[in-house]
Amino acid sequence: MKKYVLAALAGTLLALTSAAPGHATGTSAFGPSGNPVLFVHGYSSSGSYWNTMADDFRADGWPSSHLDQWSYDWHQSNATTAQQLAAEVDRLLTATGASKVDIVSHSMGGLSSRYYAKNLGGSGKIDAWVSLAGPNHGTDWADGCADTSCVEMRIGSPFLTSLNAGDETPGSPRYGTWWSPCDTIINPDSSVSLSGAKNTRTACLSHIAIGSDPTVYGQVRDFINS
Repeated sequence: MKKYVLAALAGTLLALTSAAPGHATGTSAFGPSGNPVLFVHGYSSSGSYWNTMADDFRADGWPSSHLDQWSYDWHQSNATTAQQLAAEVDRLLTATGASKVDIVSHSMGGLSSRYYAKNLGGSGKIDAWVSLAGPNHGTDWADGCADTSCVEMRIGSPFLTSLNAGDETPGSPRYGTWWSPCDTIINPDSSVSLSGAKNTRTACLSHIAIGSDPTVYGQVRDFINS
């Protein structure tokens, strides 16, 4: 009898493991018309922030040539970063032969990529745009730093006032944001969501953990694939 109970328990655990959401499937979810993914990190970070998510995309069939963990100088104005991002998008499109990119951003990375979409003609080159824990309407955390980029993240800054004027999700890209109720860096929580975007609340995740959470990954993958 004990043997059968253990076997049943093992079967239940296997079923639960198989049903766990968000993990890389191990089978290709990347289609022949799939876009390259350009990852844009946040303040005081680098392209290595995306190691876990990029590995998940790779396990789901995205070729390494289509996964760009871009790094930039996070001290500078987000407008300057946007100009450099424009060049990186063009480089990636040329290298892959694609006509559009999917942009996945974390925190401050959402601001430069939004600036690119709105002010530098980028909306025509983006299929899906993702913001994970982005300070899209500012954060009081930025009151304690002095870098140009960080000052631009302050609530009511001239940079954000201009960026959010009019249409917050301009052009043809599909916009999606993810926010956590346990993020102590982005205050208030409502800062992340954008009018016209698909806005998703996550589980209780820290500001850093949102980029490596398996459930968030699965949702992001399905969003850019939709």
